[in-house]
Order: sequence, then structure tokens, then C-alpha cells
Amino acid sequence: MSTGVAPAAHRRWPWLVAAGAVVLVVLVVVIARLIRFSPAGEAFVGTYSGAAPQPAGTPVGFPAWSAWQHGLNAVFLLFTVRSGWRIHRGGRPSTFWIRRNDGRIRTANPPIRVAIDLWSHYVADTLWVLNGVLFVVLAAVSGHWVRIVPTDWRIVPEAVSAGLQYASLVWPTENGWIDYNALQQLSYFAVVYVAGPIAVLTGLRAAPGFAARLRFLDARFPLRLTKTIHWWTMWFFVGFTVIHVFLVLATGAIRNLNHIYALRDDQSWVGAAVFAVSLLLTGALVLALRPPVVRRVAALTGTVLHRPPKPSA
Repeated sequence: MSTGVAPAAHRRWPWLVAAGAVVLVVLVVVIARLIRFSPAGEAFVGTYSGAAPQPAGTPVGFPAWSAWQHGLNAVFLLFTVRSGWRIHRGGRPSTFWIRRNDGRIRTANPPIRVAIDLWSHYVADTLWVLNGVLFVVLAAVSGHWVRIVPTDWRIVPEAVSAGLQYASLVWPTENGWIDYNALQQLSYFAVVYVAGPIAVLTGLRAAPGFAARLRFLDARFPLRLTKTIHWWTMWFFVGFTVIHVFLVLATGAIRNLNHIYALRDDQSWVGAAVFAVSLLLTGALVLALRPPVVRRVAALTGTVLHRPPKPSA
């Protein structure tokens, strides 16, 4: 006879984790404030304000292409994470997609059958990668790369200062239209030039077809490790996005939204309006791309097969 102890413990652990997180945050804030407002902390912040070192001639403001790519990146990342979560949480798939091996695209080996959720992940991920590559190229050509790539070792103590200010709830007051603080610059650099390539390489390593052809990597870079890195890289992007959106809204929402959504540095409501419209369009797209619609779109590029689930005994 079941005692009900295990289910009760299972219900309690999310609350225990949440309570532990709250206690940890409070502890970090208290310690940070003690350090920040000590004589040594005041001297440190006075020497290192937290601003990212900027080379001479660093561009000011945001070009139009960065605004478009920022919006598209959010949409593509949303669908990449959504499909990745479905793959992780889903059971045995019942719908599959197979590329047609005719026309201009022909291969000697027969096409590989993939689950429809995996196909959706490939499509969203491919669009996200192409958008990212275009961003890197345009940033390099226009010179805007210097805004998110550290070029001076002073970035290290400046980032420590910025982190201390955030943790003590006395946040840096930089103007993002002109420059970023050091912690912002390091985080943007990590997202674009570190986490992005890691996500792409681990995704290719774990992809059906590629995994079979890369068996020689199994000894040093096994598939299980690849999938684990890929999974936690996804959560890094989710965590970064949550913190990023929170700070954008909490550190002067109107002005910050104008920077990237309206390409202006003022207190008008244009950026907020564009942001609201973008949220509505994204929500409509999420509602429109229901499983039957996804299957019809997939059928345009290959053959969709549906295998009815086995009846339960």
C-alpha cells in the first residue's frame, strides 16, 4: 500500500528550490551592499565605473539592420527553443518528414527520416543561424563589432565593478545609445561569438546523418556529451533573454525600447509601440503555427508520414 510520502515530497521540492533561490538572492544582495558601500568598495567603484573601454571612433547608436535582426533573432530563437523543448519532452514520435531525393537535390545515400518536431527545430535553427551570420558580417563591415567585442583588459575590473553595482541594486547608469557597461559587453560577446558557435557545432554533431558520419569523434567527443552541452547552451540563451528583457524594462524601458525598436535616443513612445506590435505579431505566429499547419508546410519540402500510436494494452 502506498504511503503517499513520495508524491508529497515531489510536490514540495519546487517550493524548496524557489525558497532556496530567494534566500540566495537576498544573501548575495546583502553581501554586495556591504562590499559596495565599504571604503574599499567606494574606492574601487570610483576607479572603475563599470563602463566598457571604447576604442576611438566607436560608432554611436544603432543601424537599421541591427533593429531588424534583433527582432528576427528573438522570433527565430523562440521557435528554436520551443521545438527543442518539444523534442526533449516528447515521447515516441508519430509524424515524420523525409526529404525528396529528386529534382536538383539528389544524394547517393537515401534521405534520413526525421521526426516532425526535429524538422521544425532544423528550420527554426537554420533561420536563426543565417540571421546570426549576417549580423556578424554586417557588424564587421560597419565597425559596430567594437561595441560588443572587448579590446582592452581593463574590461575585467570594469565588469567586476558593474557586477557589484547590479548585485547591490545600485545599477550602472550608462546610456546604451552611446556605450555599454563592461558586463553587458562581455555578455553580448559571449552570446554572439561563444554560445552561438557552440550551439551550432553541437547541433550539427548530434544531428542524424552527421552523427553517423562523425563516429570517429565518439571517443573524445561522445554524442551524449554533445547533447548535454547543446541542451545547457539552450538554457544559457533562455536565461540571458530573461535577464536581458528584465533589465531593458527595469533600467528605463521607454528610452531603451526606442534605441533598438525606433533607432532614436529620446523619451517618445514610438519604440514601445513598435515593441508591442512585434509581440502581437509573434503571438499570432505562435498561434498560427499549430501542428497541422506545420505538417502542411513540411509537406512542401518533403514527404510527411504519420504513424498512428499503438493502442494501449
